[in-house]
Amino acid sequence: MWRSLAAGLCGGAAHISLMVLKSWTGLLPSFHPYDDLQRALGALFGASVHPSILLALPYLNGAVVLGFLFGRTYWLLPGRSGTMKGLNFGLIGWIAMGLLFFPLLDKGLFAMRAGLGVAPALFSLAMILTYSVTMGIAYAMLLPKRTASALCQKRT
Repeated sequence: MWRSLAAGLCGGAAHISLMVLKSWTGLLPSFHPYDDLQRALGALFGASVHPSILLALPYLNGAVVLGFLFGRTYWLLPGRSGTMKGLNFGLIGWIAMGLLFFPLLDKGLFAMRAGLGVAPALFSLAMILTYSVTMGIAYAMLLPKRTASALCQKRT
């Protein structure tokens, strides 16, 4: 469990760095999926949800929920390295986000209704892969050496 949490926190730190870079460079200034999520959750649960909870939700989700899910599915994911497992986990997440999350936020499939062409879809892919590949590398580094080499022998 601790590996999942630590790897999720590493992925979250990489993700936050990308989001800071996005803000600093002014990339896609009108594309704010977290703001859209906060508005949707506020509308769903009403004004009783404190803004700090809405702000913390994506980080909690990334470090705890997705980190835990990654740790539980690590051995099932295709790939022999943490990098490849993280890449595959991220691609699955990106597809799910594009088909479920953005439509729920009224942005359409892969945020195509955001009015910015394919840029939001490509940025969300970069966002998720930054998170998931970093998480995969961190998780693999935290595995005991015997466990990692047993996995490689099992696959060959």
